[in-house]
Amino acid sequence: MSRVGKKPVPVPAGVTATVTGQTVKMKGSKGELSFVVPSLVNVAMKDGAIEVQPVNQSKPARSLWGTSRAQIANIVEGVSKGFEKKLEITGVGYRAAMAGKALKLSLGYSHDIEYAIPTGITIATPKPTEITITGINRQQVGQVAAEIRDYRGPEPYKGKGVKYAGEFIFRKEGKKK
Repeated sequence: MSRVGKKPVPVPAGVTATVTGQTVKMKGSKGELSFVVPSLVNVAMKDGAIEVQPVNQSKPARSLWGTSRAQIANIVEGVSKGFEKKLEITGVGYRAAMAGKALKLSLGYSHDIEYAIPTGITIATPKPTEITITGINRQQVGQVAAEIRDYRGPEPYKGKGVKYAGEFIFRKEGKKK
């Protein structure tokens, strides 16, 4: 039994939710998102909350039950508050700056990296060594953060590279003579 799926998703004030068949649409102050619930899961609006139930007790239906509820909860949070990821850059000469509608990264390569910002995502660089990624779609914010981090992930010897804020980098000891 899914403990996550049993809990109904409350719809906060300022967010309008509509459930049409298997489609859940949310509209809030930050924007509008929708999610198509898999056919193995039933979704209904009751008492200002969205309830999710499996169609039957099969393994796939029970697996999608909690996942669907979590996706709907993410949509509600996205349209009301939004999501944010912070990245930190460590290393001599490593920096980031906004260049028009692209993020310009200097990460120790022979060339600068120009990252085109996708629609629905806002990137800010409060300091040359900090990147803040914001948006309403949790998956998209995480994907953009992962793509930027992938250009130069943190290495274990000196900790140089791009890492998530608060991420612990397991440090290794170098060679000894």
